[in-house]
Amino acid sequence: MEQTWQLSNPWLGIILVALSFTLFYVIGWLSNRSSTSVEDLYIAGGKIGPVVNGLGMASTYMSLATFLGVTALILKLQIPFVMLWIQFILAIPLITIIYGTSLRRMGAYSPAHFVKERFGKSASVTVALWMILISLMYALGQMIGIAATFQTLLGIPYLPGLLIGGLLTVGYITIGGMYGASYNAALQMVIMGIMFIFPLAAIMKGLGSTGWWFSPLLYSDMVPSMLDKVPTFFDYKYTVKWYFALIPALTLGGMGLPHLAMRVYTSSSLRSARKSMVWYSLILGMVFSATYTMGFAGVYYTALTGTEIAAADADKLTIILNLIYNPEWVTALVIAGAIAAGLSTLNGNLLSIGALVAQDIILALKPKLKEATKMKLGYIAIALGGVISVLLAIKPPAFLVVSILWAFGLAATTNAPLIIMGVWWKGANRYGAISASIIGGTVYLITSPYIFPSITVSGDALTDKLGLSSAMVSVPISFIILILVSCITNRMPSLQSKLTANEEAKLIERIHGWKTVDSRRYNSKFFAYTIAVFSLFVLIWALMPWNL
Repeated sequence: MEQTWQLSNPWLGIILVALSFTLFYVIGWLSNRSSTSVEDLYIAGGKIGPVVNGLGMASTYMSLATFLGVTALILKLQIPFVMLWIQFILAIPLITIIYGTSLRRMGAYSPAHFVKERFGKSASVTVALWMILISLMYALGQMIGIAATFQTLLGIPYLPGLLIGGLLTVGYITIGGMYGASYNAALQMVIMGIMFIFPLAAIMKGLGSTGWWFSPLLYSDMVPSMLDKVPTFFDYKYTVKWYFALIPALTLGGMGLPHLAMRVYTSSSLRSARKSMVWYSLILGMVFSATYTMGFAGVYYTALTGTEIAAADADKLTIILNLIYNPEWVTALVIAGAIAAGLSTLNGNLLSIGALVAQDIILALKPKLKEATKMKLGYIAIALGGVISVLLAIKPPAFLVVSILWAFGLAATTNAPLIIMGVWWKGANRYGAISASIIGGTVYLITSPYIFPSITVSGDALTDKLGLSSAMVSVPISFIILILVSCITNRMPSLQSKLTANEEAKLIERIHGWKTVDSRRYNSKFFAYTIAVFSLFVLIWALMPWNL
């Protein structure tokens, strides 16, 4: 008989989650009362301090996939997730260093805002459409996780859990705006850390670990027993190419995610943004390490006891271990923490959708709208994005983490090359940017197994589903097309406007902090050609057999 994993007394969880949502609604409403402009709505007026913003950055990145989906993959696949964590945790520091502070000087609401100023309206609308799809896919994973958590909490079918959890979430995010999202995300990160790390310590103690008192790292005393029972657990099961593919798919993907970049823009100053990055890395590193330990503990438990966790329940591993080793009231707290993880990421996803629709598409087409109208459109877009995410989650993929990782690869292909080259190379132009985004994104979609299942790159189901192999092809293509098309069209006077070129040059100098314009700065063709040649080598390597 298959085990049913849920609280025997759901009222414990219901009360805790109800209190949590009430608190989030109150904080959102109180925080957002002073919002009078789109700048307030999307970047909290650029007034958030380093500690709150660092907590908010970590919280936005955590997601329910970290609580649930990643532990499920560790349980089923036993992938060495330290490689993935390295890529994930690099995202905010690289955003801050490579383009975040530059765009912060510009006063941008989103990366698409920069694309509009740098490459024009057509490029901005193209990128904004891709970013909306990316944000929806990322939000989809959170909605799936929230529904699964409500299912465990209330003992109800998936669909009612999705509708209850999803609509409650959309309501509080829409009410709060970025002010509410920032303060709620900081609180949610504290809740997540406490509700994940401390119950994990009790689980480790129950499994016999002497390092339970610092569970994120001190599970080493269990390693000999793990190797005895599961000798291949720590093996690197894939080729070098597989691990290299994490860089274009996840590192560059993180840099292209709009909801992460928006966190940098909320900082009260450039110095504050850099301090936020330190807090982000410290906090996220702790919780990511604990997530790996939770997955480790799940594999250890199943090997030790011979218990099998059904594939349909793999996403509930964190909750299952707490039900086994902790009192139900602790599990209820963990469920509240898991929901907080989903809410914190949805904050950023839905706000980025609102900014993209209202600011980067509608405003690009109708630039003379009144401030009040822009605000109304923003709130409508945020709510609509949430409702669409709920609808998409009715028939979700098997693992909630899949849609999120797939979104990373699409962001790496359609957004990251335009932003990186747009900030650091004056030669990049609108023709190259639009061509790269459209062609690269199309290649990524075609080579993923979701649209044309017969067209894949690696031939390995997991690698293709996670978007790793597709990104290793499409990201180099985007860089190559952007550089080559820009170089060719820059030599065609009929396609270029001297006024536009001069304005773009001034923009690049200004966002880097220069007060004067020097034509030699950020204008190296050697830099661009080096990127193109390296991308070509990566593309050729990606198209070679993956099992070598």
